[in-house]
Amino acid sequence: MNASDGWDPVQYNLFAAQREQPFWDLAHLLQRVASPAVVDLGCGDGRLTVALGEELGAASILGIDASPAMIGQAAAHANRRASFVLADIGTWQDPHAFDVVFANASLQWVPDHADVLARWARSLKEGGQLAVQVPANSDHPSHQVAVELAREMFDDPAPDVVAQNVLAPEEYAALLDALGFVVQHVRLQVYAHRMASTNDVVEWMKGTSLTRFKGVLGDEGWEDFVARYRERLLAELGDRSPYLYPFKRILMWARLA
Repeated sequence: MNASDGWDPVQYNLFAAQREQPFWDLAHLLQRVASPAVVDLGCGDGRLTVALGEELGAASILGIDASPAMIGQAAAHANRRASFVLADIGTWQDPHAFDVVFANASLQWVPDHADVLARWARSLKEGGQLAVQVPANSDHPSHQVAVELAREMFDDPAPDVVAQNVLAPEEYAALLDALGFVVQHVRLQVYAHRMASTNDVVEWMKGTSLTRFKGVLGDEGWEDFVARYRERLLAELGDRSPYLYPFKRILMWARLA
């Protein structure tokens, strides 16, 4: 892994099956077209990017991610159809270049979603499709305990990006309409993840939301933070086996004329 950005592909993939379900639910919203040019924004380690390209019969699929650790892993999956680039998805655009702009569990990491979605929409060809999934679980104790602990440990803690950046489903529907999408599907879905124990929620969070603290804490500080987080979260949720982790996500799909 790359300690500078806090992301660890191995930790992230501890729950690969649970993370893949919304990915494929989002992919199945896409209308099939022949040999599309596809971009996967927030491609992570690239494994699912390649699978998506195969599923869609893509002529090409470009994976973009801001994490050097993730792009380092993704490079191993590059092939004649799939390529990968290190870049900021929040500022990215490539006007009229793609039939499909796909972003699974990545938009939440950048602010100003109205502006970002406008850039992504401009990157679509005529009749192009946008497919985006974002978590909407900031009101769960798994997120709230992290926020409370960070306020105690840091003078200016990194915010919970889900709470700060993610909009309500109806706001996304209005944005998509204003951007000229002629048909759309927006829904809030609860994924019921049955974990072996409450401790698994800590491991889940270590692979995603808590990464915002890792780069600034160092190894010793990170371990202390996780230990405190684990103690508080288990006090809040109970030390239970198994544990049902309900996780809300917004899935949206839209097509230009």
